[in-house]
Amino acid sequence: MDAALGPPDQMAESEADLTPMMSQYFELTRRYEDALVLFQVGDFYELFCDAAEAAARICEITLTAREDSTGRYPMAGVPIDNAEPYIDDLLDAGYRVAVADQVEDPDEVSGVVERAVTRIVTPGTLTEDELLAGDDNNFVAALATDDDGRYGLALLDVSTGDFYATSLPEAARIRDELGRFAPAELVAGPDVDPGRFDGDTFVAEYDDGVFDLEVATERVASYFGSADALAVDAEVRACGALLAYAEYTRGGEGHQRLDYLNHLTRYDPREYLQMDAVALRSLEVFEQRSVHGAAGTALVDVLDETACALGRRALTDWLRRPLTDREAIEARHDAVGELVADPMTREELHEHLRDVYDIERLVSRVSRGRANARDLRSLKATLDVVPEVRSLLADADCEKLRELRAELDDLPEIRNLLDRAIVPDPPQELTEGGVVRDGYDETLDDLRETERSGKQWIDDLEAAERERTGVDSLKVGHNAVHGYYIEVTHANSEAVPDNYQRRQTLKNAERYVTPELKEREDDIVRAEQRAQDLEYELFTEVRDRVAREAERMQAVAAALAALDALASFASVAAAHDYARPTMGGDGIRVEGGRHPVVERTESGFVPNDTRLTPDERVAVVTGPNMSGKSTYMRQVALVVLLAQAGSFVPAANARLRVVDRIFTRVGASDDIAGGRSTFMVEMTELAAILRAATEDSLVLLDEVGRGTSTTDGLAIARAVTEYVHDELGATTLFATHHHELTADAERLPNAVNLHFGATRTDEGVTFQHEVRDGAATASYGVEVARTAGVPDEVVDRAREFLDESVVAADTGERTRDGSADEKADESTGVDADLAAKLRDVNVAELTPIEALNVLNELRRDLE
Repeated sequence: MDAALGPPDQMAESEADLTPMMSQYFELTRRYEDALVLFQVGDFYELFCDAAEAAARICEITLTAREDSTGRYPMAGVPIDNAEPYIDDLLDAGYRVAVADQVEDPDEVSGVVERAVTRIVTPGTLTEDELLAGDDNNFVAALATDDDGRYGLALLDVSTGDFYATSLPEAARIRDELGRFAPAELVAGPDVDPGRFDGDTFVAEYDDGVFDLEVATERVASYFGSADALAVDAEVRACGALLAYAEYTRGGEGHQRLDYLNHLTRYDPREYLQMDAVALRSLEVFEQRSVHGAAGTALVDVLDETACALGRRALTDWLRRPLTDREAIEARHDAVGELVADPMTREELHEHLRDVYDIERLVSRVSRGRANARDLRSLKATLDVVPEVRSLLADADCEKLRELRAELDDLPEIRNLLDRAIVPDPPQELTEGGVVRDGYDETLDDLRETERSGKQWIDDLEAAERERTGVDSLKVGHNAVHGYYIEVTHANSEAVPDNYQRRQTLKNAERYVTPELKEREDDIVRAEQRAQDLEYELFTEVRDRVAREAERMQAVAAALAALDALASFASVAAAHDYARPTMGGDGIRVEGGRHPVVERTESGFVPNDTRLTPDERVAVVTGPNMSGKSTYMRQVALVVLLAQAGSFVPAANARLRVVDRIFTRVGASDDIAGGRSTFMVEMTELAAILRAATEDSLVLLDEVGRGTSTTDGLAIARAVTEYVHDELGATTLFATHHHELTADAERLPNAVNLHFGATRTDEGVTFQHEVRDGAATASYGVEVARTAGVPDEVVDRAREFLDESVVAADTGERTRDGSADEKADESTGVDADLAAKLRDVNVAELTPIEALNVLNELRRDLE
């Protein structure tokens, strides 16, 4: 962000001589020095000086100049009616935007028009549909600490009113929660270093005073009666500060209250299946990237058969926070099962829900006084759906569907009010008039009748005056400057009656008024203005009346959202042969399990069984690259995740224990910005797993130790295997090319070997993608290299090295660590140093890239 967005240095001495408007602008830039101020001037938002240059560069708009007696200033502007795309560009560039609107009518002010910041637009507090990225929640977070060292986290979606709070003793666990919710913006307390948590989140600077416990308690109580629902002081501080920040962004220094915030949900992360940002990325729950970086298909994409925005947000939240309470999980399964078994009800429910608007965001706009007449009609249309849905669920058997039906309140008084008050197809802008229905208010009807009858009198005037004057070309017209007039050409001027009063002279005609026409015009104008004023007053009264029922409408929205998400689960289950999982037991048993995304995006998917029990809770998985090890591990985790979210699972049958966390160490890449190597990233993630996993966790480990030397990598992999087995007791899948681990799996009492086989052919290697008991006998690295397109001469040379290493291994005596001793040097005649290097190479575990690196090093040694 630019350091200076206010008046330039050369103006400092002459600032007192600024014009009133420019003085007003620079005062606002000082007051909101951390934001770009969009300053309303007529129909445009203008920026000046450094701010104008920044906006012109970012938004690709024309940079002009303003010149007055005190100087010449760079200037850029955007039209008010189309400001949102430009604001979005400024947000993407890392700016906050303060919108300064004219708060006085220019026609009623003799001097400079007063302007005030009416909202501050930040990444986490967006409410405008044009700025929000789709239907997903857009959270702003606040993070605070207390005297006991606990971290309090508050999360708020200003556009929907979703408000959550929790606390945890460790920074790492808070980092997991931030990864789960992915807030767009973070407000950090004075004792919090935001850099420890998420370097990608926009960090907002705000008044540290709002984190004061007494101040925060008072603000929370002003919304919810008290702060008693919050467990610790850190939560109170975070919630109070977040409310203050949200108020600030809605009204600038005026602090506009968010009256639609009716619920604060305090939760314990242990109530949900926990997955950190690493696990969510590894399992590609919300975002999938192909090897070329293009957007692909994520888990949420294949599960989303929702009909409305409410349902899509609920589905996303359920995948973000799967349940750990078995009864609650099975309640969702009951509902999904009933909808799977009744396709007619499911399809009718889907059709009704397609007519549901995003009433959470509508209620937010209504409560903030920003809803227009079309928004109110959308609310009416949604509430009209509710009786239909209630009727459809009248015979529901399962308790979950009956509970949701009971929560569907169609608010008949609000429906009736909106039906009586607002026309069915209102204009977009309130200023256009014609919003309130005839018959709703007697006074408004009388004014409209006066206006209509006056205009009808004028419509009849033309024919009457033509007949009276005998001038067939006489016209009655209207324009904004002169009002109504009678127009007569100069050729007919002699026929003009004496009571015509000249109003305007044209080239070929004169325009006149009569006392009667002027009187009618005055009546029409007065009636029209009074009707517009009254109509706006009536509309705001209706909107305020609707706003008072925000809590009831939000409850309806929650019920409709849950029904939509359940129906989506059921539609996917019915269409793709998902099975209801049995929850309970002591392990993970899956028959014919499938990866829910891969089976939909690749043909010929091979289902696989999974059996992880207390007796065999650690599975070492071996096999060639591309044989399916990683897909298999992910599919096991996704089956568990889906089941605990309330969905059926892609399998023939499944019996699953409830797990508390899913950990993944799958793949790695350099953290260039953070200065960390692949191995450092890998070890950091591994350390987090080993510290936090429990016997109720599911752990996926893929190629642990590959980022360092073969010897060190194997040592780490073996130690991790033993630690997970002996100390953690977690259910674990460990994919590896370290075939020595298979011996450890045979030695450890609660471990088992699994492998994916392949068949060598003349063309290369054919993968069977089928998991089997036991360890893999080879990694087929050379064949995979040929399949990947490595030149034949390189592949053939690699095979020669492979053959030589096999001979060395067969003829040499093995030491305790498995390497051939010095006798191998004599029997092969190979240079001793080169032989030592070759002995350190375990070809069976090499990836193709690692094999090429080894070949290159050996070639250099022989030169």
